[in-house]
Amino acid sequence: MPWWSWLILAVLLAGLVLLAVLVYRVTEVRRAGTPVILRRLPAAADQGWRHGSVHYNDYSLVYYRLSSLRIGPTAVLPRRRLEIVGRRHPEGTELEIMEPDTVIVHLTVNAPGGKKLPPSRAGERADYEVALDRDLLTGLLSWIEARSPSRARWRRAA
Repeated sequence: MPWWSWLILAVLLAGLVLLAVLVYRVTEVRRAGTPVILRRLPAAADQGWRHGSVHYNDYSLVYYRLSSLRIGPTAVLPRRRLEIVGRRHPEGTELEIMEPDTVIVHLTVNAPGGKKLPPSRAGERADYEVALDRDLLTGLLSWIEARSPSRARWRRAA
């Protein structure tokens, strides 16, 4: 078999692997997720917004970016350390990618132990903005409020 046929075979196999990863990613993003637009702060007024979906579980809010080929989640926000700092409506050029009745929620992931850290220690604290429809905001707020108190301990299964 000539060398160029091996090259064509290798390119086809790489294309198939890439297609499989893409199909897996799209399936994972769309599976029972809540559609959101998220950005990490600090960011310029109208930059950094990424479409994706969030999945709620007992311990964290898991974000999958729609346009990413990463196998796993793009961001994981621990439920016990998550705090809502504020909310607002889209303004300026944000209205080009969001509906006017969309609510943007500012979330902070605090350091372990619930301590507030200065911005200079950004590695232990992260700020995000999440754009949601009003109905989806109700679900997010309920999920955050239903968490157990930080002093509660999980019991081991018997």
